Amino acid sequence: MPMDLISDLRTVIKGDVDASDETLAKYSRDASIFEVRPKVVVFPRDSEDVKNLVKFVNENKEKHPELSLTARSGGTDMSGGPLGESIIVEFDKYFNRIIKIEESNGKYENFKIDGYATVEPGVYYRDFEKETLKKGLIFPSYPASKSICAIGGIISNNSGGEKTLMYGKTDKYVLRLKIVLADGNEYEIKRISRDELQKKRAEENFEGTLYGKVFELIENNYDAITKAKPGVSKNSAGYYLWNVWDKESFDLSQVLVGSQGTLGLVTEVDLGLVKKKKHSRLVVVFLKDVKSLADLVNAVLPSHPESLETFDDNTLKLAIKFMPDIAKKLGGKGFLSLALSFIGETFMVLTHGLPKFVVLVELTSNEEKDIKERILKLHNELDNLGIPNKPMKSERDGEKYWVIRRESFNLLRKRVKSKQATPFVDDIIVDPAKLPEVLPELYKILEVNGISPTLAGHAGDGNFHIIPLMDLSRDEDRKKIPVVAAKVHELILRHGGSITAEHNDGLIRSPYLEKMYGSEIFELFKRVKNIFDPNGIFNPGKKVGSDLDYALEHIKRS
Repeated sequence: MPMDLISDLRTVIKGDVDASDETLAKYSRDASIFEVRPKVVVFPRDSEDVKNLVKFVNENKEKHPELSLTARSGGTDMSGGPLGESIIVEFDKYFNRIIKIEESNGKYENFKIDGYATVEPGVYYRDFEKETLKKGLIFPSYPASKSICAIGGIISNNSGGEKTLMYGKTDKYVLRLKIVLADGNEYEIKRISRDELQKKRAEENFEGTLYGKVFELIENNYDAITKAKPGVSKNSAGYYLWNVWDKESFDLSQVLVGSQGTLGLVTEVDLGLVKKKKHSRLVVVFLKDVKSLADLVNAVLPSHPESLETFDDNTLKLAIKFMPDIAKKLGGKGFLSLALSFIGETFMVLTHGLPKFVVLVELTSNEEKDIKERILKLHNELDNLGIPNKPMKSERDGEKYWVIRRESFNLLRKRVKSKQATPFVDDIIVDPAKLPEVLPELYKILEVNGISPTLAGHAGDGNFHIIPLMDLSRDEDRKKIPVVAAKVHELILRHGGSITAEHNDGLIRSPYLEKMYGSEIFELFKRVKNIFDPNGIFNPGKKVGSDLDYALEHIKRS
């Protein structure tokens, strides 16, 4: 590492350059189990700064091969995606503009959207949503961490969340990207026609060469790529080559979404928005076992829920233990008031016992009468099946359950002091029909290895977040991680699932991508990385070039 790196960077960009111990300690961690200390954190002020950073690293890479750029915004990643040993590029300080929010005006007529927004990657989702709601619009693929995450991470991970069941993931709503690529220039990337693709390939520059090489790679391996697409409703593993070229249009943004900053640095994005339904109600369902969960999903899906979420008994116990935290998140609702609001549920628990799973079925409509009729119909159908359930009287009445679902991971991270929340098999997905087979075997793997997890997730998609509590200061617990991860991944892949539906690969799952996709497709991933990033300057060790031993060596101890 050049001794004058800090001084050099201060001549390269107008933004801030910080190598203080406090800053480096902060940026050594995200929401994952890892700790990787960078050399410096930079805060670019504008696109010129980003371009200059890329050019600087390229110019010095041969002499100093350890130089690299790792993008970061909210820092809520659970995979170690925004961690790196060299230069962290933090976007939330200056790249935080909401440039415009507009209702659909035909600009993106080929997309099923009601509006769009132009934003920068450092915008926090909570601020973004406040503005979109003023126009009655939402970005529907927000994650459970919506109160603390930023747009850059949503794009980089191809995030999904509670509304993905109805609306799909982030890749459906990225309409246009501005991105600084490996040559140090900023480009606009969006869907183009076959004719536009031919013109783009004819350009004698970095962009033209890139388009040509990616097209040839996909076209020459089209059948294998199409076959490689995981047979589940959500997937964030690898590069999404199957989404780029459909023989009529070519959309390079689809390989950039979910790439975790390994192919370039995003500086601006147009995101599709949908109209928020005027009315929303929950039916809260209490299930006694795993088999009932699969049966419930089959019973509920014909009602076209907007969300179908779940959390387990351990999560419920955690929420009860830290009820004041839940009350605080509800915006002023006192502890006593919150406790009283659970009287009906308490009676159900006394009657039926503590449920193994709590399931949130959200129905939405623009008509009050319609939603009341649908809620009553679903309630009666579940009663006839002998499934305990409780319709919420209002949207506000159901908010307490949403807080429990969304805040479970944060409660584990912040309130359980003796052990750490340890996400390493935190984002599995299988076809919901496979749940009766998969979940008992999953619990057995964890039990045999002495791991007691919380489990929450998106039941309608078959996507579950398993968060064990472990003592990472103990070598005995640390050694369990690769053993359990390998067994869980084998289970999920055996049932045709994906090792990550939303949280992406990062340090924790990149080493398993070849096992998931096979050597042929994994070789294509490596070629894609080399086409975009021939000098290996963008977020090394993620997606390709990963090292399981390196990841295990960088697990934090506290």
